[in-house]
Amino acid sequence: MKYYEQLVDFGCFTTNDVEIMVGNSATANSLITFYKKKGLIESVRKGLYVAMSLETKQPVPNRYAIASNVTSDAYVAYHSALEYHGIANQVYYEVFVASKNRFRTFEHDGLTYTFVPSPIDVGIENKVSGVRVTDLERTIIDGINDFYKVGGLDELLRAVEMIPYLDYKKLYNYLTNFKKVFLYQKTGYILEHYKEELKIPDIFFIDCHNMIKKSTRYLYSSLKAEQHVYNKKWSLCVPNNLLTITRKGANYIE
Repeated sequence: MKYYEQLVDFGCFTTNDVEIMVGNSATANSLITFYKKKGLIESVRKGLYVAMSLETKQPVPNRYAIASNVTSDAYVAYHSALEYHGIANQVYYEVFVASKNRFRTFEHDGLTYTFVPSPIDVGIENKVSGVRVTDLERTIIDGINDFYKVGGLDELLRAVEMIPYLDYKKLYNYLTNFKKVFLYQKTGYILEHYKEELKIPDIFFIDCHNMIKKSTRYLYSSLKAEQHVYNKKWSLCVPNNLLTITRKGANYIE
């Protein structure tokens, strides 16, 4: 038990962390083996461990802290980021872990930790709890970029409806980093529905509109087989009424 309290402070740790703590690899491996047999620590994946609570017999760190330690640059993203920020509606047993360093998807404690490529390097917050997660603005831009990874367009819209404010300068910075014309179109179209609630000024939508081209796109691919209308401003084929997707029922004319 000599090192247990230090491992609890770590929460999530690697074999190398233990080697540094005890001074050499042989002692570290012996300690890990002994503590695993005692149920004091548990293996998450090769080389990565969590300390176990003596009271609850559950891992000390939560899913988000574990995800943030999978690789040296790992962070919580997409639907898992919505969950972390408290604006998710669907229950997920999958944790999206973004990183530049690829790893194999693995399971631990009933959860699946799924690798997703890190698309850009900005908009990541370091929390006191050891969690690295995309901030609200980056999370929303990521979701607009890939509806699937946030549980679909309806889940994204429900999340947006729970947010009282978004920093438009951050939003535009992340759009600039993505460098995708289609993303400017989708973001401008979707967030314009909520500009009053999110306190987004008109200049943001003007800047987004200035970046789009004349080519017409579908808001999402399966919309081709659904009823849709053409939104001339954003050069997008869109649902008849976006807000009815979440059963919000607001009157909105395209």
